[in-house]
Amino acid sequence: MIHYLIGKLIQKKENHFILEVGGLGLKVFTSINTLKNLSTCADKPVVGGEAKVFTHLHIREDAWDIYGFSNKAELDFFEKLLSVNGVGPKTALNILNVDTAERLMAAINEGRVDLLTKASGIGKKTAERVVVELKGKFAQIGSEGLTGIMEADSDIVDVLCNLGYTREQARQATLKIDPKVKSIEERIKAALKILKS
Repeated sequence: MIHYLIGKLIQKKENHFILEVGGLGLKVFTSINTLKNLSTCADKPVVGGEAKVFTHLHIREDAWDIYGFSNKAELDFFEKLLSVNGVGPKTALNILNVDTAERLMAAINEGRVDLLTKASGIGKKTAERVVVELKGKFAQIGSEGLTGIMEADSDIVDVLCNLGYTREQARQATLKIDPKVKSIEERIKAALKILKS
């Protein structure tokens, strides 16, 4: 199994990036959070520079797909999601695209099925299965605060979409809000400031 890759970041797309390793151009599927983390490294763009990603190799009859993440915690969460019956790599990525791994683990520990159904293509039954099979398997401190922020940010994304921003723009803005900002009103103001900058 390939634990991690270090190589030159050639290109970034919506759900994957190309990493050149030893003369090979590898297509690595990933989450929105990892793509964001690959945007800058030491205050300069990573495209054309070196990147390290932790990987999961998924072998099927018709393909060998590589999934890569900027940190071990996100990879571990991805692999835990894959252990759930009926959750494949694309479904796991869709769940990871909802929020950070830390907040998603908190939501699962609290049994918040409603927050997991925000993922594209994730219905209530799949979300319930994820909660039943993974609840209590993550050590979380202060998870109530994390899910509160996650729930508020979900509402903020909806508000920003109603104001004409894309869901992706809104989601990226909420991820950049200072965690010390707690109230929904202040978080909306902070998100709008980020979007306008």
